[in-house]
Amino acid sequence: MQTAIRLILSLTLALSSLVVVAAELYFPDDSGDWETVLPESVGWNSELIDAALDLAGERNSSGVLILHRGRIMAEQYWDLPESNSRYQRYLQGFDADGRAIEDVASAQKSVVAVLTGIAQQMDYLKIDDPVSNYLGQGWSKATEQQELAITVRHLISMNSGLATDFTFEAEPDSKWFYNTPVYHLTMRVLMAATGMERSELTQQWLGEPLGMENSSWTPRPWANAAIAVGFSTTARELARFGLMIQAGGRWKDQTVINDTQFLEDMLSPSQQLNPAYGFLWWLNGQEFSVAAGPAAARREGQLIPSAPPDLVAMQGAADRKLYLVPGLNLVVTRLGANGSQRSSNFNEVFWEALMKAAPVP
Repeated sequence: MQTAIRLILSLTLALSSLVVVAAELYFPDDSGDWETVLPESVGWNSELIDAALDLAGERNSSGVLILHRGRIMAEQYWDLPESNSRYQRYLQGFDADGRAIEDVASAQKSVVAVLTGIAQQMDYLKIDDPVSNYLGQGWSKATEQQELAITVRHLISMNSGLATDFTFEAEPDSKWFYNTPVYHLTMRVLMAATGMERSELTQQWLGEPLGMENSSWTPRPWANAAIAVGFSTTARELARFGLMIQAGGRWKDQTVINDTQFLEDMLSPSQQLNPAYGFLWWLNGQEFSVAAGPAAARREGQLIPSAPPDLVAMQGAADRKLYLVPGLNLVVTRLGANGSQRSSNFNEVFWEALMKAAPVP
């Protein structure tokens, strides 16, 4: 019980720190201009940041951007070879300044989480409603009664109890399983609840307010029907999204999402089967984590041992990332191809390198 109380307190403080710094954050305008800050002026070591960027480049990154209180503290891009076929299928083009626009793979889930929170605050849906309220009967291969027990909350917590083929495996809340095909129903729920297509509601609720003009939902001709649409964006526009979350749901003087309870729940353990998972966000600093792969292996200790415990992350295949670290006032984005190796994953080696550059307490 004491551990649970400490966990809740630490997460509440983390969310509070997101909101408190909102007034101190810099927000870029829509012109493309973005203020920078010298690392040394805010206590960071520029040479060691460069070393972390060099490592990221060696690990197949196409772009890494580091914001400190909204200003660019470091930014670098790399050209990846056309022979990398997996990367090429995620590459959607380039913005006007030549920065890659990439399908961010499962990092899209965290965007959908925020859209779900906005839909709830606008009274289009309630996350504790059965999925059947929006998709009708027969949306899975479970029985009608089994379907009625599965809520929108279960979809965004990964504990619906369904298999990837939508057959019934376990009661909701009794099993955590990173189920991407079932997750994709969340957008179907949003579209049914709002009467809008995914591109329309995303543009209205996020794209226009945040100035994410190169971000959109794009088809995946190589994927099966269950996961046939990806969210594509640039490193900078992904950072805009992260900056809004860091600001507690605000962008400049505009409120994008004002449901602070949803934001707190989104960035807190959504269940205890995998405390490192909120509402479609990954959480550092927990006692253990469960992997996203089919083996669902449990790992003791926090998700990224080398990173600060208050880190939260969007994570997609091929190491597409957005990291938020409230205690260090950081937003970090990383796009590219697979940056992990058999002996070491990108998260661990990148944060080990970056933390060498951090201010000494």
